[in-house]
Amino acid sequence: MKQQWLTWWRGLYARITLRQLIWISFTLTSLLGVGLFGLTFYGRYSSQLQETIIEENKNLMEQVANTCSSYVHRMIKVSDSLYYTSIRRSDVDQAMLNASFQLLYDTNKDEIESIALFSIQGDLLASAPAATLRDGFEARQELWFRAALAQRENLLFSPLQVSNAFASQGGSYTWVVPMSRVVQLQTENGQQAGILLIQLRHSALQDIFSNVLLGEDAYVYLIDRNGTILYHPLQQLLASGKVQENNQEAASYGDGNWEEVFQGQKRDVLVKSIGYTGWKIVGVIPQNDISLTAIKSVLFAVFLGLFFLTALALFYSLISRRVTEPLLHLEAEVKELEEGKWDTQVAVEGFAEVRHLGSALNQLVQYIRRLLADIVQEHEAKRRSEILVLQNQINPHFLYNTLDIIVWMIENEKKTEAVRVVTALARFFRISLSKGKNIIRVREEVEHVRSYLTIQEMRYKNKFQYRFEVAEEALDLGVPKLVLQPLVENAIYHAMEFMDGDGEILVRGHVEGQTLVLAVEDNGCGMTPEVTQALLAGSIQSKKGSGVGVKNVQERLQMLFGKEYGLFIQSELDEGTVVEMRLPALSYEVLAKREGER
Repeated sequence: MKQQWLTWWRGLYARITLRQLIWISFTLTSLLGVGLFGLTFYGRYSSQLQETIIEENKNLMEQVANTCSSYVHRMIKVSDSLYYTSIRRSDVDQAMLNASFQLLYDTNKDEIESIALFSIQGDLLASAPAATLRDGFEARQELWFRAALAQRENLLFSPLQVSNAFASQGGSYTWVVPMSRVVQLQTENGQQAGILLIQLRHSALQDIFSNVLLGEDAYVYLIDRNGTILYHPLQQLLASGKVQENNQEAASYGDGNWEEVFQGQKRDVLVKSIGYTGWKIVGVIPQNDISLTAIKSVLFAVFLGLFFLTALALFYSLISRRVTEPLLHLEAEVKELEEGKWDTQVAVEGFAEVRHLGSALNQLVQYIRRLLADIVQEHEAKRRSEILVLQNQINPHFLYNTLDIIVWMIENEKKTEAVRVVTALARFFRISLSKGKNIIRVREEVEHVRSYLTIQEMRYKNKFQYRFEVAEEALDLGVPKLVLQPLVENAIYHAMEFMDGDGEILVRGHVEGQTLVLAVEDNGCGMTPEVTQALLAGSIQSKKGSGVGVKNVQERLQMLFGKEYGLFIQSELDEGTVVEMRLPALSYEVLAKREGER
């Protein structure tokens, strides 16, 4: 019986396809996942709910912050209005100031406890509502008075305190937030400093915060920059010491969401700053303790999860070897192909789908091999074609102008000079063609430039002189042809054309380590950095010369040797220009062989 069962199972397993096996495996996994989902849903839902509550509370605190900020700015406007419309524009007249103060106080009495103006000596000059100073009150000893004097340019909000400046008419005192500033008083003896005090009602802050509800056990309180509590829903209990708050620590928090542990309780703390005042709105949201039932549920879910994970591990261990071995072999062979080992032969084994994949991959590798070979050939051909296109962009104007010079010389019976120009032109084009080669020796490139300068010297008589300083060690090195002549042409048309016999062109060359340096210098009018950049970019082109251009030389050099080589221009106005060319110092044979021209 056991043998028959094994035979039947082996036959089924041999006939089953990879697709069917994967379907069965994922079906069982999905069924198990559904069971686990119900156990983990509670925890995930609680976490998401907590995040949602925090986000909603952030929005609520943003609204509260805007309301509080509007209140602060209204009070600042009241202070500015008193200063600039009443105090600063008139002499110190107590009756006038009292009337002005009373008007603003009546308008804002729901938010302002009192308004007072003190001299620098601490004498009361005006107040609203009308009142007398409390016996023994010394304004100069008050924190708000000293703070205003210490920071004369600022309007300051002092910590919460009991209003103790004036004698109480009802026998009780109220909580206020002093707002003070230094003002300039107009007196008979000129300007004199004074202190403007506006005591903000603490009840106004209570009205803003008392209706803010962040949750069942959550609350909001307000502190100043030093951590002093300006508003708290448990203000009386805090004052009596029956409860405590983590306000000093909250003063160090920046805006955002923080987690803290205070008196053994984990709390989420939301902080929002009020501009200008340094005040901070602090929202406290206690994290609920995990109940015993929740702990049991979590432990049960963990146990159940571990059980099913163990069962799944055993299940997959039984079937994975047969399924994965061919795939692992295939993966290893694909990695070898990724490393560029294109001679790797992919094994054809395993399930029908895997065998088909291995066979198709072998065919793909063969196709890629052929494709890579074609791409290399096409890329090389394209590169050579691009180099030839850049090299052969020769403007016929140069040839026409040279032929006109020859005709003029013959007509004027200057046969010797005509022969000299024709000879130079012949050498010029012989080197330009170079039997179709792109790489020549430096001595040939120098000879090509010498022929070019001979022709141009005949065109621009008495305009400039030229000379060559090329080191012997550089003459037999390899160089792309037609790279110096465009630089000399640029020097002639952009510098020498406006010289009157004192122009100089120097062509030099030498070797620096592994670098060949060729340069063309002139003593012309020079160029600005913007012009040099435009010259390399090809946006400045001469219509008189060969038309190859400095840009084309730059592109050819960088195409052949890389971005670290090419042209480097140094020029200053009225100081001349140096165009320096840098390329690898390779012998003609090595460079020609590399470019496939030998």
